[in-house]
Amino acid sequence: MSFGFEHPWAFGLLALLPLWMWLLRRRRVRPAVSFARAGVLAGLAPRRTRVWAWLPGVLRSLAFVLLVAALAGPRSGRRVIESESEGIGIVVAMDVSSSMLAEDFRPVNRLGAAKRTLASFVQTRGSDRIGLVTFAGEALTMVPLTTDHSMLLTVLEGMQVGQLEDGTAIGLGLAAAANRLRRISGSRVVILLSDGENNRGSVNPRDAARAAATYGIRVFTVGVGSKTRARIPIARTPAGLRYGYLPVSIDEPLLRDIAGLTGGRYFRATDTRALQRIYEEIDRLVKSPVRVRRTVEYREWYLPFLLAGAALFLLEVLFRATRWGRVP
Repeated sequence: MSFGFEHPWAFGLLALLPLWMWLLRRRRVRPAVSFARAGVLAGLAPRRTRVWAWLPGVLRSLAFVLLVAALAGPRSGRRVIESESEGIGIVVAMDVSSSMLAEDFRPVNRLGAAKRTLASFVQTRGSDRIGLVTFAGEALTMVPLTTDHSMLLTVLEGMQVGQLEDGTAIGLGLAAAANRLRRISGSRVVILLSDGENNRGSVNPRDAARAAATYGIRVFTVGVGSKTRARIPIARTPAGLRYGYLPVSIDEPLLRDIAGLTGGRYFRATDTRALQRIYEEIDRLVKSPVRVRRTVEYREWYLPFLLAGAALFLLEVLFRATRWGRVP
């Protein structure tokens, strides 16, 4: 809370107060009886009477000061700070090939860990437009850019391996994600998550990265998988999936190049906790631009000063009408 005046220059009028008082003294009516020595007459009046004689002038001076203060616009206010987040566009391109069922991300497989950590990330991006693209041997936009994060989370929960032809078409996934972002304004980001090597699709991943860079789209790439061997499904039988222990094969040079060509970063996630830390780091790197607006709410206080000044003027007039106000 603060107190101030909207028009402080009005206090310059107080410089007229001494001149006004001098003019009032000059206009005072001369006494009907002359004395050789005015001090003799002053000595005849009691001290109380001399005090009453000064009171009208004091009242008028105080009233003038209060009216000047009212003209200056006294007010109290409190500062109000409002922030508006513009939001950015984010498309997550997630690998849903069969290798994402590898069980090296305890207690769930790679896809389960990716879904959980992505859901937590989405919940921290309140004002951002977020979309979801899945890719395997082909690419599909599951959710276009939206601020309806509850709908996005519902689609994410139902996402499964086997909805697309198997394989790993990184170039197609990146191209589909970038295509969703190229027509929007503001900051644009793709988070591309894969656990394999590009082996399908007609789009070269590096060409897709260069195209994204021309639109100012940054790509953060995430390689998912442990650094040794993993229990991975190798065949589908009438009894279910058959697993085998195979070496983890991630094309890290490709993912690094994609990130480097677009001004993004490459991360490697070897377990669920590491994947969670990666999303936390991306959350810090991809900040939504915020506009801060500062305003002040004022309460005007001129009326009390105005009323007090008018009351003093009225009191001075009434006092002059009494016998004490007429004392020379």
